[in-house]
Amino acid sequence: MDFDKELDARGLNCPLPILRVKKALAELSGGQVLKVLATDSGAVKDFQAFCRQTGHELLESSELGGEFLFLIKKKA
Repeated sequence: MDFDKELDARGLNCPLPILRVKKALAELSGGQVLKVLATDSGAVKDFQAFCRQTGHELLESSELGGEFLFLIKKKA
């Protein structure tokens, strides 16, 4: 899937990935997609809750070899 910006949050633990995502999304326009790479296993639930609370759309959440990939679409 295409994305507009990539954020590498690997090696960061809660709450840093969420804080970095929040800052990165502020730099995007509505409808743009942020790709996030993380290693914190808690990020899965964190990003699900974050998107529910903020109205952004979690397009994809997957794991491969201990790394997590998230695609988040900024709300319009």
